[in-house]
Amino acid sequence: MTDDAETDDLDALVRRVDPDRWLSSRFIADPAARADVVALYAYDHELGRAPRVASNPLLAEIRLTWWREVLDEVFEGRPVRRHPTAEALAAAVRRRGLPREPLEAMIEARVRELHDGAGDLLQWAGDSAGSAAVLAAQILDPQGPADAARPAGAAWALARREAPSPDAVRQALAAARAHARRVSVAAFPAIAHAALARHPHASEFAKRLRLTWAVAWGRI
Repeated sequence: MTDDAETDDLDALVRRVDPDRWLSSRFIADPAARADVVALYAYDHELGRAPRVASNPLLAEIRLTWWREVLDEVFEGRPVRRHPTAEALAAAVRRRGLPREPLEAMIEARVRELHDGAGDLLQWAGDSAGSAAVLAAQILDPQGPADAARPAGAAWALARREAPSPDAVRQALAAARAHARRVSVAAFPAIAHAALARHPHASEFAKRLRLTWAVAWGRI
C-alpha cells in the first residue's frame, strides 16, 4: 500500500468516527499539515475506544499501555510498530517536532476514565481533546500560542459526552471563546469544531455552514 493510500484510509476512518473534527480539518489548505492533524485525531480515537471495546478495565489498560509503548518508540527514534495510526503519528511527531507531554496526557486521561469515570471532567476534557487541539494548533502555526487551543478542545469534548451538563458546556465554551482570540488565523482550524459543541445533531450541511462562518470570522 502506498503512503497516499494509507493517508486516505486514515482520513476515511476519521471522517467516519470523528466527523466534527474531520470537517474542521477540511479548512487546512496544506495537505501534509491536514494529514498530520488527522493523525492526531485518529490517535485520540484509538485511545478513546480502549475503554469501550475491552471487556474489562485491565484489558483496556493493556491497550493504553500499547500506545504508551508506541510513544516510547517514536521519541526514542526506534522503528514504530506496524499500525496505520501509529505510523502516521510517528511521522507527524518527527516532521513537526511535537512534544511528548500532550500525547502522554491524552493517555493518562483515558486511564483515569477507566478507574473513576474521568474524575474532574474539565481536566479530563482538557487532557484528551484539549491536548489534541494544542498539538494541532502547533502543527498549523508553530510560532503561535498553541496553549490557547486547549479550552476549545475541552469544550467540544465535554459537549460530546453522554448527557452533558449544559452549565458545564456553557462555562467551557465561554472560556474557549475568550482564549480563541489568541489563536491565529492559520491555527484556527485546530479549534473550529468547538463551534459545533452546542449543535451535535445538526446535519453535515448545517455543520459545514457553521464551521465556514466560524473560520471566516475567527469565532466559536
